[in-house]
Amino acid sequence: MTTNRTRSFAAVAAIAVGASLTACSQDAETTPTAATSAVTSTSSAAASTTEPVPTDSSDKTSAAGTESKLTVVDVRVGEHDGFDRVVYEMGGTGTPGWRVKYVDAATQEGSGKPVDIKGAAVIQVLIDGSAYPFDSGVEQYSGPNPVPGVGGVVTEVNGSNVFEGVTQSFIGVTEKQPFTVTTLSDPPRVVVDVAR
Repeated sequence: MTTNRTRSFAAVAAIAVGASLTACSQDAETTPTAATSAVTSTSSAAASTTEPVPTDSSDKTSAAGTESKLTVVDVRVGEHDGFDRVVYEMGGTGTPGWRVKYVDAATQEGSGKPVDIKGAAVIQVLIDGSAYPFDSGVEQYSGPNPVPGVGGVVTEVNGSNVFEGVTQSFIGVTEKQPFTVTTLSDPPRVVVDVAR
């Protein structure tokens, strides 16, 4: 009788352990599904908040923050849905201002020397609140210069020189297209989006 009870107890224990393992394994399978749906809804939310394509090619301006001392530390070009993006990343303190417009020719501030730039049209970017590296405390962008485009409307970006508190740069484009200019923080960036 003791043997039968021991066998019955062992059988019940085995069934209980099996049921627990099955429940655990089902929980493990439902957890990834829940995570997958969370990722899917995040992706859907991100997709629905895509940035608008620029629609206006008029001059754009914004004032720099007072006491800004910023130096361009990186220049990069990226491709987005409907536009190319040029980013001027900055180091130092303050908030950059900017004056951005189409110009007939790329000409260096101060010297008046022509600047070689590929493209059928040229956007001049002036970043206010700029400083030399010895004033901002950060190393200035060292190249490449020009920065090549990514095969879209931006052909190249040339220059990030500072002259009298202003960084001057030129964006070559395949044709005159609408553009927007915004600033981002952490780190400070001036962003120029050019419609394709």
